[in-house]
Amino acid sequence: MACFAVPVAEAVVTTLAAKALASREPKEDNGKVRFSTKLGWLNKLLWGGSVLLAFEHVWHGEVVPFFPFLTAAGDPEEAMVMLQEMGTVGVSMAALITVVWVVMVLVSKSLEKRALKAAPATK
Repeated sequence: MACFAVPVAEAVVTTLAAKALASREPKEDNGKVRFSTKLGWLNKLLWGGSVLLAFEHVWHGEVVPFFPFLTAAGDPEEAMVMLQEMGTVGVSMAALITVVWVVMVLVSKSLEKRALKAAPATK
């Protein structure tokens, strides 16, 4: 019903954090990918998944263009189900996306280290 709201909230926070970090990070980092760029990867994963999921909810009539926007929010019993879904499905989706991003960052660090070790040998 509104499980996409949790990844959207995380995406808002990480977008703001990435913009703040980008202004403070050095432009050159000896061939390493800047952390703000890596945080941008998480943003893209979160925003992309959230948009697709929100579209799916609009398609099924669970999100409408008039107040209260979420059809479940109009009925107190359905609102409780919606909040439970946000707490279980929404949080687990956001956590899974974040875990996938952490794996991406670890692979990136490994590739950066490998490239730095190989760089002196080519000179």
